[in-house]
Amino acid sequence: MTNITKLLCLGLCLCAVACGNPSQKASDTEFTDSVAEALACGGQIDLDQLQWTREPAACEMKDGVISITTAPHTDLWQRTYYHFRNDNAPVLQMKTREKFFSFVVKTDFTQSHQRFDQCGIVMYLDSDNWLKGSVEFENEEFQHLGSVATNNGYSDWATTAISAEVKTMWYRLSRREDDFCIECSTDGINFSQMRVCHMYAATDEISFGIYACSPEESSFTAVFTDMKITECAWKAHDGQQPDEE
Repeated sequence: MTNITKLLCLGLCLCAVACGNPSQKASDTEFTDSVAEALACGGQIDLDQLQWTREPAACEMKDGVISITTAPHTDLWQRTYYHFRNDNAPVLQMKTREKFFSFVVKTDFTQSHQRFDQCGIVMYLDSDNWLKGSVEFENEEFQHLGSVATNNGYSDWATTAISAEVKTMWYRLSRREDDFCIECSTDGINFSQMRVCHMYAATDEISFGIYACSPEESSFTAVFTDMKITECAWKAHDGQQPDEE
């Protein structure tokens, strides 16, 4: 954590804004740094600080559990291969200017049963610049565990097939300045790397959080729990040193 962030966290704790005032809303100040507040509270995320980029068909937030019900024909994709643009998935996010941190969330997609139903972690900056990781249902035998990085209006898709019996997944999104890492875990303890990427538009303030969608004729309810912020779990590289500028 930077010295500036440490001072901010100390101030938040002394003022009892981050943890002790449930009536405090994101709209009360011009900018509320959700990561700084969460770190000041031992990683606990104030759900009042989450903001909808797009709202879902239905949603419930209670006792740290977020349930999002999707509407049909909702998705995130830009141009590549399919040559269409979909930008209407519900996205629930928090804001930060912190350059080094990790965000963890558990997803439960037990109700997902139609092709391409998905839910997971997201960093959505605008329609042309975003990053997501999720499991996408395919059929009763397998589904796709994958991630998409969209830079300057073009998406990619990196996947691996996993059993359709898997119905829960933890994700960890880590930021190191404008580079990002997505990891996944079936137990919330042991994480495996899914993707390392650079996001050109993520130079300062970013928004990140969770999403769910149903690209075809379906709807399901995704459940998100165990959300927390930690110090950056994606450690600095200890091998070849950076090139000199």
